[in-house]
Amino acid sequence: MVRPAHGGNLSWAAGLVGCSPAAILDFSASINPLGTPRSAIDAIQAHLPLLRDYPDPNYQQVRSMLAQIHQLSPDWILPGNGSAELLTWACWDLAEFDQTVLFTPAFGDYFRALNAFSAKVQRVSIGSNLQGSKSTGLLLNNPHNPTGKLFDRAWILEQLNQFGLVVVDEAFMDFLPPDQEQSLISEVQNYPNLVILRSLTKFYALPGLRFGYAIAHPNRLKLWQQRRDPWSVNTLAAAAAEAVLQDHEFQKQTFAWLNLARPQLFEGLKAIPGLSPLPGAANYFLVQSECSVPQLQKQLLEHDKILIRDCLSFAELGDRYFRVAVRLTSENQRLIDGLTSCLLTTIS
Repeated sequence: MVRPAHGGNLSWAAGLVGCSPAAILDFSASINPLGTPRSAIDAIQAHLPLLRDYPDPNYQQVRSMLAQIHQLSPDWILPGNGSAELLTWACWDLAEFDQTVLFTPAFGDYFRALNAFSAKVQRVSIGSNLQGSKSTGLLLNNPHNPTGKLFDRAWILEQLNQFGLVVVDEAFMDFLPPDQEQSLISEVQNYPNLVILRSLTKFYALPGLRFGYAIAHPNRLKLWQQRRDPWSVNTLAAAAAEAVLQDHEFQKQTFAWLNLARPQLFEGLKAIPGLSPLPGAANYFLVQSECSVPQLQKQLLEHDKILIRDCLSFAELGDRYFRVAVRLTSENQRLIDGLTSCLLTTIS
């Protein structure tokens, strides 16, 4: 089977070791391990009778709710079939510039979307000083995937004064408490060259449903709406989004879990000889390994039914890095024990 370019491919992992996908403990996809909120399930069930009708093509109800949360007019918000769909339209706009600057290592879907419109890409190592111009675009995610680095809000604002268009993917920003996050949503009305992408997939454990949204100048979003297929967001996804956005109890539970589980996993990884985790702000860690990660990945699958995310699809990282999601404390300990055992076997 072809090695997947994304995390979360349980069918591929199960095929390698001859087990059911349900038997795999997945650390390769950075999804909230608390699972899909009950509020989303209830909303989906309540809206099943509406499957006979077309969705509202303007998604006015969910847009109004998002607008209220972010203190914007609904015209500044466009829901999408996951943030991946909206990334495609953002990259169409970026392709109009002479080049697009992209920090590497970078999420592979960025290259997919930019290449779809023949955009010229300038790869820049993360942490480098940027030289922008009004004929240049910038695409970055904050926190950064896969390193977990959090860019300072003030620094991004400086880039908006240099670059013609700045697209900020904030897919993991929800995992930072309000006093730590560096979102630019409050600034979007001051910068017509700013596009922000958000996702409900990770925080609310909804990857199979697909719901994201873009925040940008209304004129830009109107063009996107004209480009794309109608009804890109289904009725059940919109209903679930409305429900989870009001689920404050689930949000509190998530922060309570993450505040305990993230330092536990980091310290556990740090204590394993041969591994060096990078500090990160999100719900995952990039880890440098002294041994071959594909070999380690296979050992973990065979002995512990645990899947970690290799970084072979990140050209700058190669076979000595892997990424792991933060999961429940008991599951984190299972990973730590499994890695310790596999690496001791490798060393001996």
